[in-house]
Formats: sequence, structure tokens, C-alpha cells
Amino acid sequence: MIFLFLAILIIFYVFFKIYIQKKVLKNTKSISFNKNSLNQWMNLSKKERYKLSKKDSVSYLNKRKVLLEQIRKEYRIISKGGGNKLDN
Repeated sequence: MIFLFLAILIIFYVFFKIYIQKKVLKNTKSISFNKNSLNQWMNLSKKERYKLSKKDSVSYLNKRKVLLEQIRKEYRIISKGGGNKLDN
């Protein structure tokens, strides 16, 4: 009786571990949308395409924020200096 219970518990643990590994590997897909990868993109499910496009848009937004901060910083430096110095 105890042996049967332990065997079922071990089998359940192994299946659970395999399920988690598959789920983690599935979430780490990294496909960018371009002309060459259109077939790969369309083979993804709707939910996967949504998640990837959402991740791309968040990264694009972060890049724009960083660029805007750099522009503002340069503008402050130029406006404090009187506008005569334009260093590249």
C-alpha cells in the first residue's frame, strides 16, 4: 500500500517537472516579425503572437524613453551654455 502510494507520488512529480520544463521552454521563444520569418510568426497561436508583439512594443517604448531623456539632457546642457557650443 505504501509502496503504491510512493510510486504514484513519484510518477506525479516526474510528470509535473516535465510539464513545467515544457512550459518554460515554450515561453522563451524569441521570434521577431519580419519578411523572412512570416511563416514562423503565423505558426504561433494568437495568444503567443500577442505576447511577442506586446514584448516588442514595451521594448520599443523603453528605447524611446531613453532617447527622449538623452535629448532633454543635451538640450539642458546647450541651453545652459548659451547656445553657442554645439558639440557632436
